[in-house]
Amino acid sequence: MKTKAIFYHAGCPVCVAAEQSVASALDPSRYAVEIVHLGTDKSRLKEAESAGVKSVPALVMDGAAFHINFGAGLDALK
Repeated sequence: MKTKAIFYHAGCPVCVAAEQSVASALDPSRYAVEIVHLGTDKSRLKEAESAGVKSVPALVMDGAAFHINFGAGLDALK
């Protein structure tokens, strides 16, 4: 069974670079990675907050939020 990983970002250059790094680093046989662009899909902001995301880009796996770089706080995306 694959572990679900959700990568949240806002489309900025830092986020896009992080997305490419994360997508290539995670073994696709072990992880099902979903990419969520919060700049265009604001309906997922509450979900990201509930998962512990404070800023993007961030990766959520196994119930933990991993903040990769401080690109933008979620408040800036609302």
